[in-house]
Amino acid sequence: MGNCFGSSARVDATLSSHNISASEASRIPSRKSNSSVLSSLSIPYYSRKSSVDTLSTPRSEGKILFSPNVKSFSFNELKSATRNFRPDSLLGEGGFGYVFKGWIDEHSLTAAKPGSGMVIAVKKLKPEGFQGHKEWVTEVNYLGQLRHQNLVKLVGYCIEGDDRLLVYEFMPKGSLENHIFRRGPQPLTWSTRIKVAIGAARGLAFLHDAKEQVIYRDFKASNILLDGEFNAKLSDFGLAKAGPTGDRTHVSTQVIGTQGYAAPEYVATGRLTSRSDVYSFGVVLLELLSGRRALDKTKVGVEQNLVDWAKPYLGDKRRLFRIMDTKLEGQYPQKGAYTAANLAWQCLSNEPKLRPRMSEVLAALEELQAPKGANKVSRIEHRATSSSVPVSPFRHRSSLSVTPSASPLQAYHKSPRGR
Repeated sequence: MGNCFGSSARVDATLSSHNISASEASRIPSRKSNSSVLSSLSIPYYSRKSSVDTLSTPRSEGKILFSPNVKSFSFNELKSATRNFRPDSLLGEGGFGYVFKGWIDEHSLTAAKPGSGMVIAVKKLKPEGFQGHKEWVTEVNYLGQLRHQNLVKLVGYCIEGDDRLLVYEFMPKGSLENHIFRRGPQPLTWSTRIKVAIGAARGLAFLHDAKEQVIYRDFKASNILLDGEFNAKLSDFGLAKAGPTGDRTHVSTQVIGTQGYAAPEYVATGRLTSRSDVYSFGVVLLELLSGRRALDKTKVGVEQNLVDWAKPYLGDKRRLFRIMDTKLEGQYPQKGAYTAANLAWQCLSNEPKLRPRMSEVLAALEELQAPKGANKVSRIEHRATSSSVPVSPFRHRSSLSVTPSASPLQAYHKSPRGR
C-alpha cells in the first residue's frame, strides 16, 4: 500500500531473487535458494472470537470475501465517494496503482459529500500493476480479520470485472517515509520518532505473538502510516505469510520484498521467520536515527547501504553522533540515542537466533519513552563500554551481546500494496 494516505509519493521497487544486492547476500554463508513457487489462494484466517484467536482451517477466496467485518462496495459507490476518482482527490501512487481520498457516511457506509461523514482512502489497483489478485485477496484476508490499534483498518473492498479496490481508514499524516526523508518545515522530534517506533513495534509484536503467527514480510518506512497524533499503523499486508507450525522452524517461500530491508538469510535462502521482520525493524530504526534511506544510490561507496555504513558506529558512544540525523540539531538524549542504537544493532545481527523478539524490542523502546525508566536506561548504559561491541539491552538474553487534514476514521462497527 505504501506511503499513500497523506501525500503523494512513489513506492520502492520490489525485491526478487535475481536482483539482490551483493552486499546483502554476502552477510551470510551461501546456500542454495528454495523454490519460488507461490502458495495457493487458500489462506488461513483468524477467528472472529478474538483479534488474537487461533487460525482456523484455510478459507477459500469466496469465504474470505464473504466477511462480516468488511463491506463489499460497488464500483459506482466508490466512484461517487471519490468524486469520480478526480485528480484533486489523488493521495498517492505506486506500482499497485493509485490511492484516492473519499468520503462515506459513518453509519450506512454509502457515499457522502466531500467534507462530511468519514474520510477514507481508496486504493485502485492497476490491472498490469505489481500487486496481483492473489496479494489483493491476502490483504483482504488478514486486514479483514485482524483488529489492532497499530494496524491500519480495512473498511471494505470492491471486486467487479477487472477492477480491484480496497477501502481503508484515512491516515492524515501519511507515511513515515514522507516525514524522515523529505525536507519540510517541521522535522520529527526525538520523542515523536520513539513514539512511531513503539507503535510500529507494537503492531509487529501483535502479529508475531498471535497463537498462529503472522510474518509481515514487507516492513519499511513507506508501509508505516501515521494518524493525526503520529500513532503508527502497519499497512500493506499483501505479502504477509502465516508463520511456521508444528516442528517447522521457518517458512520456505519466494524471495520478495523491498531491497535494503529484507533480512540477509531470507534473501539468500528463501527461509522466512519472524526474525526476518525483526531485521527489517532494525533497518527502519536506523532510518529514524539517521534520517537516511535504507538504500540511497545518490551516495558513494559504502554509504549507499545504510546498514553497512552505520553498523561500525552503533557501539561507539564517541562516534555515534556521526550517524545521527542532522535535522535533530543535537536535540536528543545521548544515553537514549545510544540505547536505541544498541537495540538496532541487536535487530540487525547476521545470526537470526541472536536477534531479539519483537516483544523484547517493544519493551526496550517503551523503557526509553517512560520517564520512570530513566534509571533503568542508565543502568543499561553503565554496562556498555567504548568498544565496537554494543551491550544488549535485554538483560535476560545475555547471548545477544556476543556479536555485534482530517481526523482518523472512527471504527467500523458492523462486524493493507504498493511493493
